[in-house]
Amino acid sequence: MAHSDLLVSLVRAAAAGDRETLRSTTEALAADERSKKHHILADRLQRALAAVPVTPPPLTSPNNTATGSGRDAIIEVEPRVRLDDLVLPLPVRENARQLVEEHVRTDVLRAHGFEPRHRVLLSGPPGNGKTSFAEGIAEALALPLLVVRYDALIGSYLGETNTRLRKLFDFVRTQPCVLFFDEFDAIGKERGDTHETGEIKRVVSFLLMQLDQLPSYVIVIAASNHAELLDRAVWRRFQFRLAFPAPDRKHVEVFLDRVISNWPDQPRIGVSKIAEKLGQVSYAEALDFCQNVRRRQILGLGELGIDEVVKSEIDLWSSRVRPEALNAERSEQATAAVDAPSRGGKTPRKTADRTET
Repeated sequence: MAHSDLLVSLVRAAAAGDRETLRSTTEALAADERSKKHHILADRLQRALAAVPVTPPPLTSPNNTATGSGRDAIIEVEPRVRLDDLVLPLPVRENARQLVEEHVRTDVLRAHGFEPRHRVLLSGPPGNGKTSFAEGIAEALALPLLVVRYDALIGSYLGETNTRLRKLFDFVRTQPCVLFFDEFDAIGKERGDTHETGEIKRVVSFLLMQLDQLPSYVIVIAASNHAELLDRAVWRRFQFRLAFPAPDRKHVEVFLDRVISNWPDQPRIGVSKIAEKLGQVSYAEALDFCQNVRRRQILGLGELGIDEVVKSEIDLWSSRVRPEALNAERSEQATAAVDAPSRGGKTPRKTADRTET
């Protein structure tokens, strides 16, 4: 929200006696001033806010219901992943560098009338680094990573989700942070979808308004495995739109090499051979394989060599059930069901005979 809008909201809250809005708006103003290095003014605002008496609501107040505060709809995660540790496509890495630079050098941009970009949309199949990217941005900027909880956000009553969304955005405005929406298509769906209710359309419209009003010190990162389901107006709100495709064999080899190089024992089999045996996998699946190997070796208490464990895990890996195989099996069954009537009805009779026998 712009500085002028915060001032207007502050006056309205004071005039209406709305202490909750007064508090959240003052905290947002203080955070905005602190982000501009105006620490003295920010401290004065915080001291003035502390002097406002807080009257707890009665136990029967509707505000004490399950709607809660905006803090209830997020989980704060301590960022541990570094961007340099991730295997990212070159466009993603360059855009990440620009995003970090713009927020580190905000004063330079504001001196020329610009704000840093702060809305990022990530798309691609699961397990390829979208969540890790959000964590890496938070780590690079030393900001808290706030992950949205949809179970505490989406309500079953009319207008309840919008109320919780408003409280969520009011809360995140109070501090510089990285706000992460995983599975963003859960609330950002295309409003033209005839199968969706009017409620989800109202949620999307309200969400767009809230995104527009967020201050630049709140970095919003939204990730989706099905970006084609997102509303077209949602796409327009995001200044960065980054693709996280499934890695090819070469990228998997680079990733495996980074992980295996930290093992106390190095296997004789090369990473290229391991990547070949694993086949088409995501980074998350490749990491699962490496962690399985280390678990078996650690529990072996020195009796199992690294080469023996790697060979055993590769054999087990080849027997894993994959969604692609299940989809192929369903397609074959559907094709057989369609083709059966065209065989003159003889096949069903034979099947029935075998069953009776």
